[in-house]
Formats: sequence, structure tokens, C-alpha cells
Amino acid sequence: MVRLTGVLNQFSNRKVLVAGDLMLDTYTIGKVQRISPEAPVAVVLVQREEHRPGGAGNVILNLVSLGAQVVAVGRIGADPAGRHMQHALSEEGVDTRGIFVQKDLMTPVKNRVLADSQQIVRVDHEWKTVLSHELEQEIIAKLPELLKEVDVVAISDYGKGFLSKGFLAALISEAKKQKIPVIADPKGVDFSKYKHATIVKPNLGEAYAAANLTPDMPLELAAERILDITNAETIMVTRSEAGISLFHRNGQRQDFPVRIREVKDVTGAGDTVLATLAYALANELPLPTAVQLSNVTAGMAIERFGCARITMSELARRLLEDDVSNKVFDDEHLFALQAALGDKKFVLLSLSGEEGLTSKIFSTICNLARQNELLIYIRDPHPDEEFIKLLASIHDVAFIVLKTESIHQLFDSMNPEQVHLVEV
Repeated sequence: MVRLTGVLNQFSNRKVLVAGDLMLDTYTIGKVQRISPEAPVAVVLVQREEHRPGGAGNVILNLVSLGAQVVAVGRIGADPAGRHMQHALSEEGVDTRGIFVQKDLMTPVKNRVLADSQQIVRVDHEWKTVLSHELEQEIIAKLPELLKEVDVVAISDYGKGFLSKGFLAALISEAKKQKIPVIADPKGVDFSKYKHATIVKPNLGEAYAAANLTPDMPLELAAERILDITNAETIMVTRSEAGISLFHRNGQRQDFPVRIREVKDVTGAGDTVLATLAYALANELPLPTAVQLSNVTAGMAIERFGCARITMSELARRLLEDDVSNKVFDDEHLFALQAALGDKKFVLLSLSGEEGLTSKIFSTICNLARQNELLIYIRDPHPDEEFIKLLASIHDVAFIVLKTESIHQLFDSMNPEQVHLVEV
């Protein structure tokens, strides 16, 4: 019936520490109505501007949306962008004790100009500034405290200078001491600084560059070299539309196809993968399952403009759309249905299989489905299978729930004003 929806009930409010380069993403959104008389360029009439955390901050926002507790470790400048970053993360409930101010740093800002759903240009305000020795030692001294009760560490490296070799070595060592898995999303060609991370997650180009190989060489060879360089347990290569490949120390390779409906914007998809992977592993899901979920959320992110935040409700709904073959739910998969419905309005129709699909019932189904999504509850303990198949074949029926011990928990979790109970 279902492949991935059954694992969603294993998610709880676990804690993830994200260490990485914090940046501010700004979006200037407007319309193009003419060409400039000064030069052959478009004139954008600005309608609004948006500001949100980017880089490692986007990983953090994705984790928050999935339901994780997050500890942020990074640095900002003593400037308006840095203050906006700290405030925005605090407003999301993020533990910001690990965010430090480096006075000689300009908080990186990436401004994307969008018009008519198209990115016209990106303007970057930044320069690479190394992590000062004094600040490095101050952060390292706080690591044991920051890592308390953390389930997974996620490293988000954007190559802006925060993740020094000394800091990374101390972070990975302290995490290992506390038996916390470490996932590194790398940058650059020197992967030795991620030595002893549990999982290293390069994209295809980064993998070949770090292994000093050309793209026409076998990917297995690149992964083998990175395993030797990092001493990691697993190399996870993200391959864009080709999906994700895992390479283990025992030589095993696993490939996972991506699920994309329409490519709109690849911005931040890697952050979404890192966040989903970290949260899934924090909840002790098997690595292959965590990768499959990451593939799904990455596909969802690519279908949207800008750095997308995928919620657990959205993930559940996508899994239901992709993985449920017949719309029918039992105890094992009610959690996924509950998450997918979220705060959405739906119509509940309670039926008995003994009545059969009469013309009155069929008419009722069609009428109710015009109001909102239709969920049919079968109140018989052992309904006729042919009756269930017939209901599932009706396009207007969104979900069918069989009588279970957990059904009252599902209904109790919904706002009564959003549920209409109709008995036929």
C-alpha cells in the first residue's frame, strides 16, 4: 500500500546542531515593463523586498519547518544584515547561543532580483574573511555545552571562511566523543578538513574535483578516494536530476532516483537535502530511508522559486500522492494522513459497506467533494474488499480510512470546525 508514509510516525522533536556559513538572502521582486534608455537592460519596477536567512541559515529554516529543535553555530558581522539574521533565527525558536559576532566581518548578503518569476541578476555583497584565532578558541570552548542532547551535527560549508580546519577538527572530535553522527556538506577541493565525519555529502562536480578526477572517470573511483581522504563511513553524492548515490566503505553502491514534477529553481535544494537527511537520522531512521525522504523534499524544493522550506505536512501530502496506490489507510499510515491534512478543511463521510454504492451514496459523494477534499470513513470492522476498490476508483474520493483503534486520535487532532460529519 505505502512505502515511505509509514515511517513518518517515527519522527519526534529531535535536536540538530547546524554549523556553517550564515548569509542573508534578499529578494527584490518586481515587474519589467520597459528597456532602459541608458543601456540595453531591463528596468525592474520594484513591488516588494524579502529578507531571510541563507546558507547554513536556510538549512536551519528547513529543519525548523520539519519540526526539529535546532542549535545554530556560526558567525555574523556587526552590521544590519547580521542583526537581521540573528533576530530572524531567534524568531523561529532557534537556539542562537552559538552565533558569534566577528567585528571585521561583513555578513554575506546575496540579493536576487526577480521579475515575472524569473531571476534577472544576483548581486553579492561579501568578501571571504578567515575565522579569527580568538573567536575560533571561544567557539571551541563552548562546543561541549552546545552539543548537549544533540542527536545529529550538520555541517553546511559555503566556503566563506567560518569553518576553519581547527574548528572542524574540534567539532567532529567532540561530536564523536559524545557519539553524535556528523554530516558534512562540503565546499572546495580539500576534503581532509572533514576527516572522521560520518557522512560527507558532495555534489557531482565537488566529488570529482576533490578526488582530482575528470567527470569521464567512474564515480566509484572518486567516492573511493574521498573515503580514503575523509575516513568517512559513507559518501553521499547528489547528482541533480540523476538522484543521489551512496558509496559505503565496504564497496557497496546504492542509487536513489529523484522525484521532480517541474524544475523551477534549484536554489537551496542541497540545503533541503541536508536538513531532511539530518532530521531523519536524528530520528534513527535507516540511512537508505533517510536518503529517499531527502530525495522527495529536494524534488519539492526544486519545484518552487527561491530557497524553499518544506513542512512535515507538505512532505506527508507528497508521499501520499506518490506512494499510496489505492487511497486506503489503516493504523500504520494514519500519522501520514494526519500530517498531510494538517489544518486543511475536509469533508468526512461515514459509510457502512453493507449499504453498497447506492445512487444516493454516489450522489452524496459528488456533492460533498465540491466543498473540500473528501475523506470516507468505513465504520465496518471487516468491509467488503470490492466495495473499497469501487470507492477508491471514484475520482472525487481523496482518502479512505478503515475502522481502526486510532481513528479517534485522528479526529480529535482536527479542529471540529474544519470537519463535516455526514452519515448515509
